[in-house]
Amino acid sequence: MTLPAPRAAALLSTETWSPRPGPPEPGEPADLWLTRTADLLSAAAELVPSVLSRDELDRAGEFRRAEDRNTYLVTHVALRMLLGGRLGAEPARVPLDRAPCPTCGGPHGRPVVRGNPVHFSLSHAGHLGLIALAAVPVGVDIEAVPAAGTVDGVATALHPEEAAELTAYQEGERGAAFARVWVRKEAYLKGLGTGLGRDPSLDYLGTAAHGAVQPHGWEIADVVVADGHRAAVATRVSDAGEGPVIQNTYD
Repeated sequence: MTLPAPRAAALLSTETWSPRPGPPEPGEPADLWLTRTADLLSAAAELVPSVLSRDELDRAGEFRRAEDRNTYLVTHVALRMLLGGRLGAEPARVPLDRAPCPTCGGPHGRPVVRGNPVHFSLSHAGHLGLIALAAVPVGVDIEAVPAAGTVDGVATALHPEEAAELTAYQEGERGAAFARVWVRKEAYLKGLGTGLGRDPSLDYLGTAAHGAVQPHGWEIADVVVADGHRAAVATRVSDAGEGPVIQNTYD
């Protein structure tokens, strides 16, 4: 399954981010938003001091490349604006917390909205960011399409059947096929809450353009994005058990 292009984000006010006020309702599809750094950087820069936390500012400062740093700032301001609009809260006061670590259970897992009134996931690559809100655990990923030569060096990280499928693609199609399966895989692992702490070679999701192989309890959909990128969203379906996972992801 392929979803249409997500809405373009605008950083004007929390009302902009709240087309359906209140937390997402069970059964609603994930609410997807796309950010383009060049379009939003000026507006985001004005909001950074009043919206982002000290931890977020410190994390932004760790990026060496200006493009990566700016995209981080834009997507994190956008996320807080979006959460604030949906929850009726000041963006800076959205109660982000830490979920238990999925490996050791310590209080240093991924950030969540305290009480889980809304589940969210965020991803960014280059000048683009993708944000999802949902009533159930959700994961998103966006990546630039790599060159075919790069694929040859990282295909071993995939499930053996996926790696074998890549060899059947023409050289000019191999990068897109790799990006397609990789964003499906990362979105799914983010939704689980494990991230790449779970070996990505364990799960077979497939490289086919007509859609991902669906793991039990999850729906994975490709998301239309432009500018040489691929994206996907993974949403937990109602019959899936919680399991020992983190329910929200934030990177």
